[in-house]
Amino acid sequence: MPSKILIIGACGQIGTELTTRLRELYGVENVIASDINTRNLDLVNSGPFEIIDAKNFNAVKDCCKNYNIDTVYLMAALLSATGEKYPMEAWDLNMNSLFHVLNLAKGGTIKKIFWPSSVAVFGPTTPTENTPQHTTCEPTTVYGITKQVGERWCEYYHKKYGVDVRSIRYPGIISHKAMPGGGTTDYAVEIYHKAVKEGIYECFLSENTELPMMFMDDAIKATTELMQAPTEKINIRSAYNLAAISFTPQQVFESIKKYIPEFTITYKPDFRQAIADSWPSSIDDNIARKDWGWQHDFDLDKMTQVMLENLEKQVCKVDFE
Repeated sequence: MPSKILIIGACGQIGTELTTRLRELYGVENVIASDINTRNLDLVNSGPFEIIDAKNFNAVKDCCKNYNIDTVYLMAALLSATGEKYPMEAWDLNMNSLFHVLNLAKGGTIKKIFWPSSVAVFGPTTPTENTPQHTTCEPTTVYGITKQVGERWCEYYHKKYGVDVRSIRYPGIISHKAMPGGGTTDYAVEIYHKAVKEGIYECFLSENTELPMMFMDDAIKATTELMQAPTEKINIRSAYNLAAISFTPQQVFESIKKYIPEFTITYKPDFRQAIADSWPSSIDDNIARKDWGWQHDFDLDKMTQVMLENLEKQVCKVDFE
């Protein structure tokens, strides 16, 4: 029997491309996308889709039973910047949705869970360079707190009940297919859009703010490879450190200028600067590389080339239409 997969939060930045990739791997009919947001008509119409509120336990449970789901990817969340504006909503969504799927696995309804953590679990007391897998985690945002607590619950459910839950600490994710959803690293997506469409960008972080980042293709690759890895290879049940590249706004600006020489940038840090300052500048992910063979494919310039090529195609298509 092929695996039957449910993606909760499929219309988000990562969920959109994860859905496409999982359908390529396992077949369209075996991957059920779900969200409360139906504005992404391409995704909604591309295969089985259900409107599900991740906070509604019965809705998630019924969907899992109706489709004989054995694997859930829980991608629904309020991210760092949005979570600071709506802290109680962030806690409610990020924590209760996790408990729902953990309890479904505990009860035997599903067999395997992917739940994303984040570099937001770290804080100002964390070593900022080559942050190790096991280190001080004192997050300063609601989003980071929910991810830190979530990691502990994932590990607990695995040790206590044998739940096969797997997780990675995503760095900032960069994609040309879907806009970000309110994170502190959103500038690294916005800057490419502004470069192509307007030729100027006002950055909400300072020019030398270095943060760990990753091109979306690498993030999807890491996610699917982690879930395909044999159980005996998975030694971290909280969340694996994951890394690819680290750069500053100034460095990504300079990378873009190689292709768009007239592009200009200004800097006007806002409340997200304090969040970024509490996060690491680089991540040590040697355990992920050792345990399940993780390797990234994209450096900054390769990512910039792909981003600009695809965004320029999108702009030309809009202009033509």
